[in-house]
Amino acid sequence: MNIENLRTILWQQLGASINMLERAMQACPDNLWGDQSQEPQFWYLAYHTLFFLDFYLSDSFEDFTPPAPFTLSELDPAGVMPERVYSKEELLTYLEHCRKKCKEAVEALNDENGDQRIKYGRVDISRAELFLYKTRHVQHHAAQLNLMLRQKSESPPRWVVKAKTGLNE
Repeated sequence: MNIENLRTILWQQLGASINMLERAMQACPDNLWGDQSQEPQFWYLAYHTLFFLDFYLSDSFEDFTPPAPFTLSELDPAGVMPERVYSKEELLTYLEHCRKKCKEAVEALNDENGDQRIKYGRVDISRAELFLYKTRHVQHHAAQLNLMLRQKSESPPRWVVKAKTGLNE
């Protein structure tokens, strides 16, 4: 398999996971978004997913800063929650930031950097495998959000087979 085909496959599946997260966020009714009786809260699970998608695809972890209004609270070992509930619009904007960053990272994957090792605490993974790792993480939390939707509202969004846009779109 050539690297171009691999990039296409990786994007189609990571992009599909991002699309499923987006659909769950869009489908969330206002009364569930910030419902403090839920543990974890819907908005927070979406935020956590986006934060780590952004973080793990950064070139320099020491210099990583999420876009405003988000903070580095997710990296606090004490598990400090953000100071406020982020709105659906704020997190959908963050999702678009992450989607763009993912596409750029997949497009930059090549034969030379695909085997490069990347370490995040206890995670030691190749750059190429990182895309599968992130796909699994996003899909795991998208499934949790869909379960919350099924339990607390009508029904969750449908399954996404592959990314809604191509890698070069």
